[in-house]
Amino acid sequence: MIGLMMTMNRVVMIEDYLDELFPDPKCELNYSKDYELLIAIVLSAQTTDKRVNSVTPFLFSKYDTLEKLMNADIYDIESILRPLGSFRKKASYVKEIARILFSDYDNKVPIRRKDLEAMPGVGRKTVNVFLGEFYNIPAIAVDTHVERVSKRLGLAKDKDNVREVEEKLKRAFKRDVWAKRHLQLVLFGRYHCKAISPNCDECKLNSICKYKKRS
Repeated sequence: MIGLMMTMNRVVMIEDYLDELFPDPKCELNYSKDYELLIAIVLSAQTTDKRVNSVTPFLFSKYDTLEKLMNADIYDIESILRPLGSFRKKASYVKEIARILFSDYDNKVPIRRKDLEAMPGVGRKTVNVFLGEFYNIPAIAVDTHVERVSKRLGLAKDKDNVREVEEKLKRAFKRDVWAKRHLQLVLFGRYHCKAISPNCDECKLNSICKYKKRS
């Protein structure tokens, strides 16, 4: 019982601070259509949202429909995506995702997880981000920021893999705020609880932070 109360108090502290820092968190990827968001998330693997936002406006203005995108010259897409790294692989993902959406889903991104995960470059994290952001379906995506913050704050163990971290976060937070908590944890990790030189001295959670205690 004492352990449960301590865990509950920890979660309340974290939620209160996240709400203070990010009362209305927003996805930082720019998009105007469902497929633009899905592709932007795929492109964000191993790079930053800022860098993705630097190339997608040109990509989606030059090829402003899925049909144009799937028929685009692969070398032209590669040249546009070159700043992202792994640009050849990502270019092939973009063309194939566009083809699947155009040919099989009438230009709409499907809502079923298994349909989404069947697309190249689309894994569980990508699906969780997409469903939470575009359809407001409760989901928690575990990226490098969410994983780091969760382990530092004792919401997960150091040895936990990303799926175990996700399940623990889903148990810690109420279902109706999963998408919000995901965004808050991402932003907290991106701007406060950074991998290198986190802002520990200014953080109201340093009393429960494993990183602070080790430093």
